[in-house]
Amino acid sequence: MSTATLNHPGAVTVLVTRRIKPGHEATFERLMGDMMRAAQQFDGHLGAQLVRPGEQPGSEPGLYHVVFAFDTQTHLQVWQDSPARSLGLAAMEPLVEGPAQMQVIGMAHWFMTSAQQAPPPRWKVAVVSWLGIFPTVLLLFTLLGETIAPWPLVPRTLFITILVVTIMTWVVAPQLTKLLKPWLHAGKH
Repeated sequence: MSTATLNHPGAVTVLVTRRIKPGHEATFERLMGDMMRAAQQFDGHLGAQLVRPGEQPGSEPGLYHVVFAFDTQTHLQVWQDSPARSLGLAAMEPLVEGPAQMQVIGMAHWFMTSAQQAPPPRWKVAVVSWLGIFPTVLLLFTLLGETIAPWPLVPRTLFITILVVTIMTWVVAPQLTKLLKPWLHAGKH
């Protein structure tokens, strides 16, 4: 999934977190597998991944994460509004505790501006993105590299990319865009 999203710069990723009632994990995993296969039939689907409790350090028992990626916000919305998704969610409802936590993440989200301000040029967005992503990835591999090295490639990549997107979205990108705002919007009126 990570390679596919890199090839689609406008890609949108949704991270959904659900707490599953004890004893219902196998049923949830089967139903989520059905939902992920259903999502594959939709235009713009780039991939999906289920992260089970215990597949990441410090994970809570019963807490599942599901990642869906689509090439555009429009294709994601079609999936989210679909009867197939609604039926899947309804089937899972008796198995879950509390509401789903959902985060829609796309790189454009990091550079949101007011309606009166034009977005910065793409090349500046790319530079600022790199300035945030490179040290974040380097730090994560320095801190976690040896710990996650024995993991298979897909879970390892999924874990690192979830951390990078989370750190970029809520920590690094807001600070960088605030710090570099005059440069990002230089010459824009």
